[in-house]
Amino acid sequence: MPRLFVAMLLAILGFALPIRAAGEDRPSGIHIKDITTIEGVRDNPLMGYGVVVGLNRTGDSQQTVFSTQTLANLLQRMGVQVPGTLIRVNNMAAVFVTGTLPPFARPGMKIDITVSSAGDAKSLAGGLLLMTPLKAADGTVYAVAQGPLTLGGYSAGSNGNVKVINHLTVGRVPEGGIIERDTAVSLANMTSLSLLLHDPDFTAASNIAAAINKELGKEAAHVVDSRRVDIVGIPQGQSAVPELMARIGNLLVDVQPPAKVVVNERTGTVVMGGSVTLGACSILHGNLAIEISTQYQVSQPTPLSTGGQTTVVPDTQVHASEAPAQLIQLKEGATVEELVKGLQTIGATARDVVSILQAIKAAGALEADLEVL
Repeated sequence: MPRLFVAMLLAILGFALPIRAAGEDRPSGIHIKDITTIEGVRDNPLMGYGVVVGLNRTGDSQQTVFSTQTLANLLQRMGVQVPGTLIRVNNMAAVFVTGTLPPFARPGMKIDITVSSAGDAKSLAGGLLLMTPLKAADGTVYAVAQGPLTLGGYSAGSNGNVKVINHLTVGRVPEGGIIERDTAVSLANMTSLSLLLHDPDFTAASNIAAAINKELGKEAAHVVDSRRVDIVGIPQGQSAVPELMARIGNLLVDVQPPAKVVVNERTGTVVMGGSVTLGACSILHGNLAIEISTQYQVSQPTPLSTGGQTTVVPDTQVHASEAPAQLIQLKEGATVEELVKGLQTIGATARDVVSILQAIKAAGALEADLEVL
């Protein structure tokens, strides 16, 4: 049925459709489940050592001794006795296999795994990972991985003319790991739990506790510190904790992000939060460039002279140029936008901005945390 006909029919019958006003504000805030985690409910890394076979002469070389030993031991377990000195490993590669064990993992669940070359293999394209046990930090096997690799790249060419797309010595096996051990935590007997904030903040922790107490109608949540909020008085039962988390996880709370400036000197990247403000300061910026060039000239003796010899004489020239200093004046409470516009006006590069920000922080005019990566 066309929408226009339905709208006309509803108008005739006197029904009014709810329409959101153009200027109506949506609820502000961030969900509690997006900024917190439950203490004890977390992922665990897994790692194993295995072998990738089926490569097209792009595997490890004979100099990779542990690949030869691995293949010899593998064949020996299968009843094949082959001296390690006679084994060629061009079509196989020794790899490390990594994965993540999710919380509440049950036997039979599948996880994605990453396979990385441990030797000098050129490419893992087309390879098959043989059965590899994956262990946690306690040495216990929690999963087993096996399957064909996907790299998302290729290498083509010969005689030194080679075109390589993406990284060929690291691949993934989607759903290639199978959980073998039950690691689920029982929630039936829990009468209390703790919420851990991703970023420590006393204001956010207080807002979370207030929102939970308002929703539950009792003083069940209290702030322990800037990162932890405890919830007590949870009734025992198999579904008590899941129902509680489903109820309070969608509550909206106001979070004020910390004023922080992140600087990466290696790449010249600067990221500044919108709440960063500056004190009154003046910035004087200038560039000094020094260029040194050396040219070698040949000095030869005059014709028919005796005792002379040809020598190479260096001719060094030094040129120094200094650009006039540029001045920026910022008033009290200046914003990041004003600072960036001022720096762009004087032609400062990204690396100049890094040095200028460090100088402003040292002068006490940057009202934010400066983090250098």
